[in-house]
Amino acid sequence: MRPQKVVIADDHGLLRELLRERLVLSAQFEVVEAVANADEALSSCIRHNPDVLVLDVEMPGRDVFEVARAVRSTQSRTAVMFLSSHANDRFIELAIASGARGYVLKTAGAAEIAKAIRDVAAGGVAFSPAIQSRMVIDRAGPRLGQVPETKFSTLTDREVEVLRYIASGLSKKEIASLMVLSVKTVQNHSDRLMQKLEIHDRVELTRFAIREGLVKP
Repeated sequence: MRPQKVVIADDHGLLRELLRERLVLSAQFEVVEAVANADEALSSCIRHNPDVLVLDVEMPGRDVFEVARAVRSTQSRTAVMFLSSHANDRFIELAIASGARGYVLKTAGAAEIAKAIRDVAAGGVAFSPAIQSRMVIDRAGPRLGQVPETKFSTLTDREVEVLRYIASGLSKKEIASLMVLSVKTVQNHSDRLMQKLEIHDRVELTRFAIREGLVKP
């Protein structure tokens, strides 16, 4: 069998290179590129059409969940798997909604991550045990079990994306450009998420996003 083509996207250089080295030791994988942000991940997938894209949840540039959706819509053979330091329910929901087949915590060993990539490439799913214990996986696909509703959980995928960009310090014009939306539409998303969270200050929104693990402090 030919080796599985993999693109790795993680802004932590050491982890990215360690994972690359671990995978290339196996004849089962060919790491066609290892990149440091979400925009490069999308470009790499367009160039190489890999079997698996491994995406860090927190990276500079475009929203990673939007990139996952873009990859799934344009590169039908590419399966997406997320790596994360957070077992955050909302992140897991967004990952699944984006079409991802896996979500593995960075506390996993290299062998576990390699197995997860192999399972995803074979058409299966791969979730860390701490996450899988909270999930239902059936014919309808993987999903989280019943979780209590919070203010955060009421946000739509787009509203979470806008919140992440706001908390990263981007202007509404910059957000509109990244999301390929009008500034007015971004403003509408911003207004709705502020109403849902009952927060009407950019600084407080940033603090909220940090507490929820959406952006780094």
